[in-house]
Parts: sequence; structure tokens; C-alpha cells
Amino acid sequence: MQETILITGATGTVGNQIVKKLSNLNVRVRAGVHSIIKGENLKYPNVELCEIEFHRPESLKAAFTGVDRAFIITPLAADQVEMAKKLIDEAKSVGVKHVVRLSAAGAESENPIQLGRWHREVEDYLKASGLNYTILRPTSFMQNFVNFSGNTIRNENAIYMPLGEGKVSYIDVRDIAAVADCVLTSEAYYNQELNITGPEPISVQEIAQVLSEATGQPVKYIDVPEETAYQSMLQAQMPEWMARAMMELHQVAKAGHAGIVTDTVERVTGHKPYTFREFARQHAECFLPE
Repeated sequence: MQETILITGATGTVGNQIVKKLSNLNVRVRAGVHSIIKGENLKYPNVELCEIEFHRPESLKAAFTGVDRAFIITPLAADQVEMAKKLIDEAKSVGVKHVVRLSAAGAESENPIQLGRWHREVEDYLKASGLNYTILRPTSFMQNFVNFSGNTIRNENAIYMPLGEGKVSYIDVRDIAAVADCVLTSEAYYNQELNITGPEPISVQEIAQVLSEATGQPVKYIDVPEETAYQSMLQAQMPEWMARAMMELHQVAKAGHAGIVTDTVERVTGHKPYTFREFARQHAECFLPE
């Protein structure tokens, strides 16, 4: 009998990839979206869309009805902990047999960073729920260089970031989805916490060089002073709490604490994770002038 798997935050960078991968398996995929219209790009085989509105409990109940497993992703928002707890409560109330939570690298530690504290609170809540759980803790995404630096790379041949020479073991979201694929279709990872990284720690200076080679155009790294980066976020209308949280993440990377490498991707999926060089080569068009 086919299982039904719910993916919340299905239109996001990670959620989209998970839905796409699961659609090729012998499962029914329910893609939770904020708007059915925004979910148009999720019309893969074996995928049905459902609206999730956190302020409408009936939408949560409808989304979880008949669900065997759930992958919980919440947006970067000031009330993300409350959102996640509502999802976990609903999963428990309908008897979901397995909940997978997308957390973040470092959440397992006594983390002074705001985002780390929030992720840790949700992890603890899920563990205490009595549900079978799996927690995935990925590092920063390679795709962020497309989503957040793509415009300056295309238009100015430059990456502006306040990371100094700090190295990060960036992960391709396709590898996160591949791990999620395995975890969501097995009982082998019940009540486990998986730290997911790319295969190598790499600095933004090295990334600029890799992108230069992949695109055939010179890309330079501009190491932005931290206060300048913070003020730029505020000028771009980013909420103050979010700007502070992002700067805390940057400071961790700049200090050299984000370069740990694990073998989780290969151990779980059987294949090595994408290198940044492979990512850059396969996504070179995203960094070229339009």
C-alpha cells in the first residue's frame, strides 16, 4: 500500500527538490504550500497540493489527514518555532508514524546564535513528542549563491559577503533531498540526528575562482566589513531581527566554525555529495549576464 508523505514549505529551495525526488517513487506526495497558485511548479507525477495556513487550524488538519510521514520545513520568520510546534502537534494528533525535521548545522550545541536556539527548541519539542523522528542538520546551501548573490555576480562580476577567509562546507540542496528521500522511505533512521555537509570546506575567495572558471568571466570576492553588511540588510528592508541573525551566521563562518565535513550524504545515499566545482559547472548559466 502506498504511503502518503506530506512536505511542508514545499515551494522553498529544499522542499521543491524533495517533492521532485519523491514524485519518482512509489509514494503519494502531498505538497504543503501557502498558495495553490504558487505551487504550480510542483505539478509532478503522484503529487497533490494542499494549502497550509498556520492561523487556520482546519487547514493543518486537512493537510495531515491520512498522512503516514511528514517532512517539516518552516520559513525563516520570527514565529518559526510556534509554526513548527503546531505542525508537530497536528502530526501527533492524527497519528503520523514518522516526522522528519529540517533543522540546521550546529543546533545540537548550546548555541548562542538566535537561529540555533530556535532550531534547538524545535528539535527538543519533537524529541519529547513521542513521535518517531529524524532530524536533518545541513550546512549553508550552495544554491544561496544563486538566490542571494546571483544578481551581483551577473551584473558586477562580484560577490559581496562579510566572511573574510572563513571556510564553509556548503551543501547542494539536491544532496539534502537525496538524504531526505532515503530517510522518508525507511525505518532505518528513526530517532536519529543527521548532520549533512558538502565534501569540502571552501572560502568565498575560492568560490569566486571556481565561478570564474565555470563562467569564463572574472568573478571577484569583496570582503565587506560587518557593519556595512548589516546596514545594507537594513536598507534593503530586512527586519532588524533577521539582519542580526544573518550577521551571527556570518560571524560563525568567518571565525572558521562552519567547515566541518561529515560522510552522511554518502553513507545514507550511497553516492558522494556534489562539490562546489560540479555545482558551478552545472549552474553556470545562472551566473551569466542575461
